[in-house]
Amino acid sequence: MRTLSRNFLLVAGAILSLTGCETGRLLTGGGGPYHVVAHRPNDPSAVRVRVSLAKQNVYVMEGDRCLMAVACSVGLANKPTPRGSFTIYSKQEHKRSGSYGFSVNGNSVTPATSGSASGHYVGYPMGYWCEFAPGYGFHQGFVHPVPRTHGCIRLKGEAAPKFFALVRVGTPVNIATTQPEDATIGATVQRVDDSRTPDPDPHIMISDAAFQRPTGQLLE
Repeated sequence: MRTLSRNFLLVAGAILSLTGCETGRLLTGGGGPYHVVAHRPNDPSAVRVRVSLAKQNVYVMEGDRCLMAVACSVGLANKPTPRGSFTIYSKQEHKRSGSYGFSVNGNSVTPATSGSASGHYVGYPMGYWCEFAPGYGFHQGFVHPVPRTHGCIRLKGEAAPKFFALVRVGTPVNIATTQPEDATIGATVQRVDDSRTPDPDPHIMISDAAFQRPTGQLLE
């Protein structure tokens, strides 16, 4: 269950700005900070999301204008992220998993599935959930340099609440192996490696403290 708990750690961070979107270096070891610049759209109805599975990048666009570009984690080969055109149809800031989480017995908190919990079940935090297909959504969590999820799209730290602020119910989402932005913006996106980040304290993971927000403003 150690790997499962890594799916949902909430972290913050730092990034550099270039051509209106993000650029930078590789974050290694414990992941490091990840500050994300997200630009306020002029017309929220014109916002579009494009996901590149090959690059593991999320591009939030308004026409040709990049509002935010960040690294993400996508689905494993045997549990792939769906490809195609979708829309965001559900948003939930404090979402928890209905399948994986913890069994809580007094002060004892142990990893468990919803069907195997011997005590009170509390799901893993999947903060800033933006659902685009049944059971699939964007949410906050660890980001790795290789596909890692069960099909969801994970965003590191403050990228998740900023993405949550940029999209709304009805925002179009296109998920494909590659995107046109891979050849331009893609090269500037800061890469992330949370593979050696320690597991979080499960007592924090079952509390509201698991849902972290940026300390600054959401949109520039």
